Amino acid sequence: MESNRNVGPPYPDRHAELVKRCQQGERRAQYDLYQQYVKAMYNVCLRILNHEAEAEDVLQEAFMDAFSHINSFRGQSTFGAWLKQIVVHRAINHLRSKRLELVDLDSHRIGEDDGPDYADTEPYDDDNTQLEVERVRRAMQQLPEGYRVVLSLYLFEGYDHEEIGNILTISETTSRTQYLRGKKRLLELLKQ
Repeated sequence: MESNRNVGPPYPDRHAELVKRCQQGERRAQYDLYQQYVKAMYNVCLRILNHEAEAEDVLQEAFMDAFSHINSFRGQSTFGAWLKQIVVHRAINHLRSKRLELVDLDSHRIGEDDGPDYADTEPYDDDNTQLEVERVRRAMQQLPEGYRVVLSLYLFEGYDHEEIGNILTISETTSRTQYLRGKKRLLELLKQ
């Protein structure tokens, strides 16, 4: 029995045609690609920076970087993943320029285990989901920058602690500790 399976790129990208047109210098394709990603990438910036105007500025710089270097995009990931990496690095660099300090906790006593995590035992209530999302968003905004950035990169952007350590130039242990302390503080804020 013969297999007629087509072997495509390792990461099929639904925007591959737009990317190709951008690489050929087509302005309309750049606009269309921008429209496809602007909202999601703005949310990435906002979660990291916690400041609307700064998120907008960093987002525009990231898109300018992406479009000026689009010919270096080789399709080894989706365009969205490639763009997100640019956006995250731009946002982190912006924080660094504001002198974000993540204390290296390797040299300090690491706190005790926060205890087990228990899943919410309440049944899912679709009507209250939006209210809960807003509560979490407001609580995240109240966290110190170091906690907020690590939590955002880990929970929302899907980076692991090794990747976060590399991005922020901190140790993996510091990332884990910032995450645990940030999560604990977030839960305290949500109980208020």
